[in-house]
Amino acid sequence: MSKIKKAIVAVAGSGTRLLPATKAMPKEMLPIIDKPIIQLVVEELVAGGIEDIILVTKWDKKPLEDHFDYNWALMSELKKNNKEKQYDEVKRISEMANFIYVRQKGPYGNGTPVLSAANIVKNEPFMYVWGDDLVK
Repeated sequence: MSKIKKAIVAVAGSGTRLLPATKAMPKEMLPIIDKPIIQLVVEELVAGGIEDIILVTKWDKKPLEDHFDYNWALMSELKKNNKEKQYDEVKRISEMANFIYVRQKGPYGNGTPVLSAANIVKNEPFMYVWGDDLVK
């Protein structure tokens, strides 16, 4: 059996059970101490050998996508102010995996994210996880 290198992460939910905290912020971005839940999920996947993180999103998940993107303005400011530790952490977050974003096509249940990402995983083995599940 080949090594699993891809993970589909379902992050298209509305977070209604966590209102009002999720009114203006995706539930996956709620912090656990100093990191959003989704970062902890991704770090665990990467530690397990996953290289491609396929986040199946919807229209209001831009903060989640931005979290894993390069933030040139912030990185430049951190460098300028000699905040190397913070610079390294922000850079590490965006480089820890290949991030692929796919819009979910319909609210049809837990199989919808897999169907939405099927053309990316093709016949390869993959993991399927939820972006707000944290188990330690």
